[in-house]
Order: sequence, then C-alpha cells, then structure tokens
Amino acid sequence: MTVLVIGATSQIGHFLLPRLREAGREMLMLSRQPPEGDPAWRRGHLPDAMPELPALDAILCCGPLNGLSAWLSATHLKGTPHVIALSSMSAETKRDSVVPSERELSQLLRESETVLMATCASRGMPWTVFRPTLVYGAGLDNSLTPVVHASLRRRMFPLPGGKGRRQPVHADDIAMAMVAALGCARARGHLFSIGGGERITAAEMFRRARRSTGQATLPVPVPRWVLRLGGLVWPGLKGSVGRLDDDLIADNTDLEGILSVHPRPFRPDPSSWRRPA
Repeated sequence: MTVLVIGATSQIGHFLLPRLREAGREMLMLSRQPPEGDPAWRRGHLPDAMPELPALDAILCCGPLNGLSAWLSATHLKGTPHVIALSSMSAETKRDSVVPSERELSQLLRESETVLMATCASRGMPWTVFRPTLVYGAGLDNSLTPVVHASLRRRMFPLPGGKGRRQPVHADDIAMAMVAALGCARARGHLFSIGGGERITAAEMFRRARRSTGQATLPVPVPRWVLRLGGLVWPGLKGSVGRLDDDLIADNTDLEGILSVHPRPFRPDPSSWRRPA
C-alpha cells in the first residue's frame, strides 16, 4: 500500500511516520524542503504546488484542511485513495466566538470538510476526517507550548483560572487513530471527534503543564480582570478568555468503539514541550 503523507514534518507527522513504518506501509512524504537524495520525499505544498503523483492507496493529511480540499476538488487523481484528514474541534467551539477571525476559522473548517466529503463522494474515494481538541506532545503546537517556553524564559508561569473542562490530546494518539483508520472499513465516511483520555478544568490543565516542565518556575495566578484587560489590549485574547469557563471537549465514543483507540490522559513531561531535532 502506497500512502502519501502531507504535513509529514508537522507535530502529528512526527509521530505518524514511525507508526506507518512499523505497520509496513510504503510511503511518499511531502515537504516544501525535502531531504536531499531520498526518493520517498517529494517537494511541494498545498494547494497549488503539488508534484506529479503515482497511483495511491491512501492520502493522510496533517496539513491545512482548506488546502487539501481545494487541491482535491481541482485534481483528478489516479485511482480512488482513502483520504484521511485532520480538521479541528474549533469548527464547533469557535462558531459563536466574539473574535471575528475565530468565527471565520470555524466557518472555513466546516466548509472545507463539506468540500472534501463531497469531492470524495463524487469520485468514489473513501474519506475519514478527525476533529482533535487541543493538541500537544511534540513542542510544535501554538497553544500550550508557547506558554511553557515563555514561562521558562521568565521563570514565571501564569495560571489563569477557568472552570471549563479541557481534553488535551497527544499528537501521537491522533497519529495512532489515523493509522487505525487505514485498515478499518467502518472508518470510511466517518467524522470522528478525538480528545484526550481525561477531562480536566482549564485551571488544572495549566497547573499540570507547569509541573511538567522539569524546571522551577514561580506560579503566578492571573485574576480574571487582568485577563479581560489583556483582551482589550490584545483583541485576539478575547476568545480564549471568554471560553475559560466553557467546556471544550470531545466525545470519544466512536473513536474507541470503531477504531479501538483510547487516548492517554493528560500527563505531560518535559519532552512534551521539546521541539524535534
């Protein structure tokens, strides 16, 4: 089985490639800057700089869903590969955000899902889409890792309060789910939500992240009025602050029942925030 991996150098791709090798899959990997001398790597990026491709059995995309959807709708591939792609729970959780750019992201994700599903259906290509919650685990995310790195530089770790439940999911568990979908007929034509193995409050999530760094930092509780003031100074913070008491969780029932994937609880360690070499 020849599998094309798009986003091979992403945080999920970092774990996906070893899992595919272990499963004995023949791979082609896409990158803007592929390693020299390795024919398994192809130069390109979504949506309009894709290389010539052979017949594929599957496409696993860890890259932007809108780029994948645009490319698929404009391209006639050889064969009918199983398309396995990543969206985000932001498609739902940011639907009514007070921040316009977040509402636009939510709409873009939902529209991209629809285009992908319709394109695949019209061409007889199976599809599977995953909507992860907050992703961590490879030091490449744009949510918790920047907070951890900034806190280590300053030796102070901000601890905002928040009663809303969170369900951080490890990037390797998403990679596991994508590989499981490859060999599962019931995964075809299915949209899975995927969250971590436990639900904790936002406040506890930040406390655990601080304890996981392996270095001493001063805990700094951040009152809500300070967060609201920060939202006035940096409007992009308004959405995150406004959701601190909202539940941002996923229902893993189908993930566990159909794919037998059981994500790990949120127990980060220093390696969770370390960028790959």
